[in-house]
Amino acid sequence: MKSNLISKSETAALLKTVSERWGIELPKMKNVKVHQILDDAQIITGKGIKILKVEDDYLPFLSETEMLKKFPAVTVDMGAVKFMCKGANLMRPGIKEFTEFEKDKLVCIVEESQHKFLAIGKSVVASSELDTMDKGEVIKNIHYISDKFWETGKTIYD
Repeated sequence: MKSNLISKSETAALLKTVSERWGIELPKMKNVKVHQILDDAQIITGKGIKILKVEDDYLPFLSETEMLKKFPAVTVDMGAVKFMCKGANLMRPGIKEFTEFEKDKLVCIVEESQHKFLAIGKSVVASSELDTMDKGEVIKNIHYISDKFWETGKTIYD
């Protein structure tokens, strides 16, 4: 794995892009590192932040619970947990409750008993449609506990 410290201007541009996509104001920071983990995937680390970049998507890393709390979330029943942890997309029947979100936005998937973050994905429908849905795909799972990014991410410390 190759790791590089990125320049101040690259850091500013990166934080601006991520802030805009997430709709969350990120603090200015120095010493941001990019860890190339696969051809199309990087883990970006800085003070108090860990971002997973997969292709063109920037995701908060699943270990960053304070950051994840700022995103919309769906709570899934215990029956959905093992599927989420194997990378399955989230289907409507597994959802117990949810906060508001738009289509094509990042949404966290949380399990109902311990309220732990299991996965983060991109919504394929808006939350406003969920009340009328009985079945179908709701969230495309991109990053989940135990995936290849999770395992690699555990070895990266700032």
